[in-house]
Amino acid sequence: MRYAHSNFEAFVRPERPAGIDARSAWIVGGGLGGMAAAAFLIRDAGMTPSRITILEASDADGGALDGAGNAETGWLIRGGREMEEQFQCLWDLYRSIPSLEIPGASVLDEFYRLNRVDPSSSPVRAMCGRGQPLPDRNSLKLTGKARREIISLILTDEEKLDGRTIGDVLSADFMKSNFWLFWRSMFAFETWHSAIEMKRYLARFVHQILGLKDLHTLKFTRFNQQESLSLPLATWLAGQGVVFRHGVRVTNVRVDTSGVKKVATHIDWLENGAAEGIAVSAEDLVFVTNGSMVENSRWGDHHTPAPIDATIAQGNIWQLWRNIAAQDPAFGQPDVFCGDTTKSRWESATVTTRDARIPALVHKVTGRDPFSGRTVTGGPVTIADSAWLMSWVVSRQPHFKGQPKGQMVAWLYGLFSDVPGNYVKKPMQDCTGEEITREWLFHMGVPEAEIDDMAATGAITHPCMMPFITAQFMPRAVGDRPKVVPDGSVNLAFLGQFAETPRDTVFTTEYSVRTAMEAVYTLLDINRAVPEVFGSIYDVRMLVQAAAELRDGKKIPASTLIRHLTDGTEVDTLLERYGLI
Repeated sequence: MRYAHSNFEAFVRPERPAGIDARSAWIVGGGLGGMAAAAFLIRDAGMTPSRITILEASDADGGALDGAGNAETGWLIRGGREMEEQFQCLWDLYRSIPSLEIPGASVLDEFYRLNRVDPSSSPVRAMCGRGQPLPDRNSLKLTGKARREIISLILTDEEKLDGRTIGDVLSADFMKSNFWLFWRSMFAFETWHSAIEMKRYLARFVHQILGLKDLHTLKFTRFNQQESLSLPLATWLAGQGVVFRHGVRVTNVRVDTSGVKKVATHIDWLENGAAEGIAVSAEDLVFVTNGSMVENSRWGDHHTPAPIDATIAQGNIWQLWRNIAAQDPAFGQPDVFCGDTTKSRWESATVTTRDARIPALVHKVTGRDPFSGRTVTGGPVTIADSAWLMSWVVSRQPHFKGQPKGQMVAWLYGLFSDVPGNYVKKPMQDCTGEEITREWLFHMGVPEAEIDDMAATGAITHPCMMPFITAQFMPRAVGDRPKVVPDGSVNLAFLGQFAETPRDTVFTTEYSVRTAMEAVYTLLDINRAVPEVFGSIYDVRMLVQAAAELRDGKKIPASTLIRHLTDGTEVDTLLERYGLI
């Protein structure tokens, strides 16, 4: 497998690998990574679709890209996904998947047209004081010391950050900035999360820095991600003949590691309570989604808190990874990520309105009619003075195809779910949906005399506790995540947020699809390059430009930068000269 920086190979149809007609593939996990692997096996490797089997524990496809419920009892979304133009592998996949909305178009066509006609922007990126815009929301508020720390972190080798946290490498100066407020609420980072991942995010998304203040660089689907992304992909795969087996909990993949090569030989699973499995040959391919952000997600309802369930038992995807990892150090260290759920969990909630009061409130706060069919919040609105660090999102409505006219769906989340709220004096994790709605309405500026009735009768809210939702951000070292294809592996690859591929960032749809592409291309030696991870920060000129952006948009002509750099001027000297650090 190799990477490419250009689009020279973007539309190449690679030749089919020798012997592909006789090979089969077993994919553990029907999330985006697993389905993407199946798609690349068909499109780029020419594998017979009926020889591809996806084993999925749940009764739905899409993994974290979910969406369920109904208009009567309330809609359900655990989270949302922010996307951008530079998701190279994601768009490479979806250019080949037919849209379910537009005849003759691909999902990429549909997505592109929508975001051209209705581009994202946030009218109120942050608020405080019970419904008021954050006064200094148009400034990143980075001191010279904080800017210097950001640039220093970007330039630090990952090996020097093994096991270190964000709090270890960025000071209180940085933590007091609006940059950190916007950043952490957009990406769900905490101070105790991985410094390596923070470095990767800064490098990967430097071109998004100015977009932090109004989110104009983001792009979103028409509906929830289940209906807009998961369903079209699953529909296409099933139509091709891929076999989906739901209700199958894989418990182990047995690997022969006795020699130089590593060969998966048997898949064990539980189905209908019975232990079953299948032997696989060295010619069969096995793709494993190791770990899950949304495993053990538990729902509450309007009158019941969501329970916290961090139990890892046989049939749980974390136990599957433990069982595989016990066979060889190359398969990673799962307990680094799943061993402390107090640092990897937070809570979200889905609000389904029952009358016009809450939609009118959203219209008042944002200045946008939520029923216009166009962008409403354009991403998260963060409540800066919320004890829970609550953010809320209203996407294009309807957010579900089955949503009736006049009904609005909002999504809330709190990064600090274990501390008492400002209005509801309880931790978010102990609150019912109704109580979470009260806290939100309080921060939205609803008069206190009206809050309780509006929360009780104006909405149906379902909280969701996710104990592993940011497990992928836990501090790590080299080797804690297995390589997509471990050294010496003949037929086993790992997919998703807990597999290691260089430079790219987890907690993104791009990462899931990239690991799938790399897995397929490596195991089958596909003669087509994987797109290189986009990151202009690796160009030294763009590093200096990034520093300028950190100064809230102060610009330096590119020609000036190039002239100085080609004259041999050091980066640090340039940053100092222009007052950027």
